[in-house]
Amino acid sequence: MSEKPNDAQGGGAHTSVSTRGQTSYESVNRKPIPPADKGKDAYLFLASCCVLEAVVWGLPFTYGVFNDYYSTHGPFDSADNLAIVGTCSLGMLYLDLPIVFAVVQAYKRHIRGTCALGILIMGLALATSSFATSVTHLMLTQGFLYGLGGSISYSTCLILLSDWYDKRKGMAFSIMLGGTGMGGTILPIVTEKLLQSFNFRTTLRALAVAIVLLSGAFVYYMKPRIAVEESTAESETAAAARGQAGRVRFMRTGAFAALQLANTVQGLGFFLPTLYLPMYARSIGASQSVGALTVVAYNISSVMGCVLMGLVIDRWHVTTCCLACAVGSSISIFLLWGFSGSLPPLFVFAILYGLFAGAWVATWSGMVKAVQRSETTADASTVLAWLSTGRGIGNVVSGPLSEALIREDHWKGVLAYGYGSGYGVLIVFTGVTAALSGSCVLGRKLGYFK
Repeated sequence: MSEKPNDAQGGGAHTSVSTRGQTSYESVNRKPIPPADKGKDAYLFLASCCVLEAVVWGLPFTYGVFNDYYSTHGPFDSADNLAIVGTCSLGMLYLDLPIVFAVVQAYKRHIRGTCALGILIMGLALATSSFATSVTHLMLTQGFLYGLGGSISYSTCLILLSDWYDKRKGMAFSIMLGGTGMGGTILPIVTEKLLQSFNFRTTLRALAVAIVLLSGAFVYYMKPRIAVEESTAESETAAAARGQAGRVRFMRTGAFAALQLANTVQGLGFFLPTLYLPMYARSIGASQSVGALTVVAYNISSVMGCVLMGLVIDRWHVTTCCLACAVGSSISIFLLWGFSGSLPPLFVFAILYGLFAGAWVATWSGMVKAVQRSETTADASTVLAWLSTGRGIGNVVSGPLSEALIREDHWKGVLAYGYGSGYGVLIVFTGVTAALSGSCVLGRKLGYFK
């Protein structure tokens, strides 16, 4: 009888020791969760996003250099619809994000592999486009296929950004967007030099190799802050609670309608200056090298625009930010591009347009917050994906539309400066769409925003 309590105590002691040992073992072997908004891991993730942003978006924003080269060199010098190649790549990057987001979220534990797959598709797209003999081939490869690969790899940045950044998400988003300007600053110069020294086939192959190697080096850091296995149960519970209907309920709010309309209209004209600036510069006497620098000037200033917008988007109302972008970009189009007959005002236009129009995408974090205030069940990444789709619609439409506007321009030789250059109708269209993008401020007056 007296031994039983001792045995029980011994068993309890053994259990206690085992439990403590197991707890100690788990605490030693389980890696601590990295902090959000700060720390080495968060900064390395953000740096990786900047590199991917530079690669994925930098090349489409460099297409104006390709467009100028294709229009003056075989086998495309007599072809129509070259501009559509550029708008296809950008449009695809924007349009398919809702579908890509859903697939990547479903297989989030394989997100590194997904990012790598997208990078390989981009490399394959550029490599196969080097064999193109028609504009249709370029549309399918340098256009659609590149855009598909880019959206797959880029979606990992957007999905993981909310994991790594919370209180400083607006700032992180703006810094990430600055990667586009970084790529758009370097790639036009490199591309123009390669095109002049070799040909478009060698240039595309060299860019394919460079993109795969450079981007691939940063895939390791594209990982969730919290291991997917630890958050799976919580995510599934949250997803079940929201339901599919809840995820898109925000689309019925007045705030989303006003912002999406402005976003789509802005996309109709946004890409056209960078697409046609090199050709316009050559039409007023510049060389192809100097023409490429207009795209560089735009991209450098767009970085500053995104950074500045990142500083104010969390302080100002999003419609005020959109209105500032609309007013600044439309004034620069009508007064500078429209009246530019020489290079100095054209470069000033490229800088101011990049500063205001380039900052538009940095307002998206403010748009997401505004929509979530109107509909609390709205998922940030889903709202962002649909905003991307709206802009993609505008970009896709702008390609064939811009070709038609240039063909039907009857102001050439009738008016002066840019308005009479053959690009006059295009300039006015771009200015009008930029001005109308500020219309979302009317939604605030109508009480659509909380």
